[in-house]
Amino acid sequence: MMLEAFFNPKSIAVIGASREPLKVGHRIFRNLVESGFGGRLYPINPNADEILGFKCYGSVRDVPDEIDLAVIVVPARVVPSVVEDCGLKGVKGIIVISAGFGETGKEGAQLEREVVSICRKYGMRMQGPNCLGIINVQNRVNASFAPSMPLPGNIAFVSQSGAIGSAILNWAIRNEIGFTKFISLGNEADLNAADFLEALGEDEETRVIGLYIEGVKDGERFIEVAGKVTRRKPIVAIKAGTTDAGIRAVSSHTGSLAGSDAAFSAAFKKAGIIRVNTLEDLFNLVLAFGSQPIPKGRRVLIVTNGGGPGILAADACEKMGLEIASLEYEIREELRRLMPPHSSLSNPIDVLGDADEGRYRAALEAGLKSSNVDGIIVILTPQAVTPYDRIAEAVSEIGRLSDKPIIASFMGLEDNSAAIKTLKKGRIPNYPFPESAVYALKSMYEYSLILSSPIEERIPHVEVDVERIRSIINNVRLEGRLNLTINEAMEVAKAAGIPMPDAAIVRSKEEAGIIADRIGYPVAMKIVSPDILHKTDIGGVILNVRSRSEAEENYDALIRRARLAMPGSRITGVLVQKMVPVGREVIVGAVRDPQFGPLMMFGLGGIYVDFLRDVSYRLCPLTRAEAAGMIEETRAYILLRGVRGEPPSDIDSVIDVMLRVSQVMMQFRDIYEMEINPLFVYESGEGCIGVDIRITIRRI
Repeated sequence: MMLEAFFNPKSIAVIGASREPLKVGHRIFRNLVESGFGGRLYPINPNADEILGFKCYGSVRDVPDEIDLAVIVVPARVVPSVVEDCGLKGVKGIIVISAGFGETGKEGAQLEREVVSICRKYGMRMQGPNCLGIINVQNRVNASFAPSMPLPGNIAFVSQSGAIGSAILNWAIRNEIGFTKFISLGNEADLNAADFLEALGEDEETRVIGLYIEGVKDGERFIEVAGKVTRRKPIVAIKAGTTDAGIRAVSSHTGSLAGSDAAFSAAFKKAGIIRVNTLEDLFNLVLAFGSQPIPKGRRVLIVTNGGGPGILAADACEKMGLEIASLEYEIREELRRLMPPHSSLSNPIDVLGDADEGRYRAALEAGLKSSNVDGIIVILTPQAVTPYDRIAEAVSEIGRLSDKPIIASFMGLEDNSAAIKTLKKGRIPNYPFPESAVYALKSMYEYSLILSSPIEERIPHVEVDVERIRSIINNVRLEGRLNLTINEAMEVAKAAGIPMPDAAIVRSKEEAGIIADRIGYPVAMKIVSPDILHKTDIGGVILNVRSRSEAEENYDALIRRARLAMPGSRITGVLVQKMVPVGREVIVGAVRDPQFGPLMMFGLGGIYVDFLRDVSYRLCPLTRAEAAGMIEETRAYILLRGVRGEPPSDIDSVIDVMLRVSQVMMQFRDIYEMEINPLFVYESGEGCIGVDIRITIRRI
């Protein structure tokens, strides 16, 4: 496994180990001692002879034996010299617990870079700084200042927040949930989330990975590594910093750069990561993934002793995209012989309020036998005659033999009740409400789709005029501009093979008439100004101009409106553009995210795009399937495929435009943003055409 010195060290030194029980250096060393670590331990403290019965050394260089891992708990200003000593000693890996680095500002960031430079010089790897530490439950390494050691299990957690990490550990201990590994990332000055995910992907003991993340250091590598890991085991992640306030907090907390929420969603989707919005959902899903088989489909059987909870579960299934299974006739007849006359044998199966473990067992066994059932949700509501404990034992026993996921919702029982403890021991995930159980099963089904999807679809290559696009961008750079003029942007689009109408910028009313004659009527006329982004808001667009005299009059009108609405704005002319037939209006765009690169957008277009926000996102480069998936996720898809007898639109031509924009964004890293809005889409076979386009290049 990668990072052997961190996960399986044979010797550990704690630099800054303390005799004072309330100090972090003492807590870490005590955790290592009390966790039962079987290797050699060395407390480093020049002012002590021994700590907890272990001989102290004044420096790591004084230790007579080799050291695999050093945990550093000294003031930030001292860390560089300590790291230098570790390098001279030949230490393989270091964990810097100390804070006071990149999260504190420029001076701390410079100190952090100095530490990384020393690590590079000696070939050492570093976790942190500003972190909680690391735990490997299997080999009894607790190199952290967490309050206690979790139980052994098959769940690994990676967290960029030490405080969140502590909460996760406390939750696991309180709920008797077993872990394999726990990693606190801190500032990720050297080792980052991708490095640890890669190592956990190779760890045979780990079945599911939970991830708390605020930002990433290398977006492309993160997606590449996570994409490989999710083919072997699920990653369930929560992303913090999704609001403006959250993003400011992230920057001050770990020094990491918080990317846009849309970019993270797209990155998680591309990598196959299951995203959740709350810590509760994170806990719920790792429980299910850590204990149950992955369903082969979305057909669910609900078994309940109360009608109301069963209906709630059925409603939740339909809302979340699961299907209520239909049992085969033979199985229903068999159940009829085993159940009371008033039992409901349709799905949900209502075993009635006085049900014992025998009825639950019969219903569950029916679900396991049915080829129409992919997963089972078993609900129990507390009634006076309900034998909770025996029912829990029956569910657990059947669960051990099942190749289908069984999710429980034993409602209204205390966490420390015998029934709940039996479910935990039987590795049956239990949720207090049916909707949470359905959510867990829905997420497991979505992961099954990730596993069954093609491993790698070829990125299609489209022909573009590279030299023409490069020439336009270079010219804009030479003139010191960031925004392309409308005609330059249209030239880029045409060079990329994206259909655009004939157009030209004019700078006098006489020229407007001449150009309108050449293009052919009717034409549209639009004000051109780098300071006016929303032309329609100021009356800066005139359509259906049908003669030279109209073109000349409208030129003057557009200039006048622009100067009246926005005095002082730079006006470079008026665009005269061939009118094209109106089609379905969509938007195709891309913006360069600082962490993940080009982020593609598709949605309902026109002037209402900012208000309706009917958009979907993916990271470039796009595959054809990803482009199609983006379209299908939006309400615009309903219009494009045709409603109320209308003919379907040419969706293939839209996909072609999206692939061309994706390729341009990948090939030309100078382009920061590219947006075609609206893109008119015509009937199937008749293509599409861009009506307006905006392109911005990056600052150097």
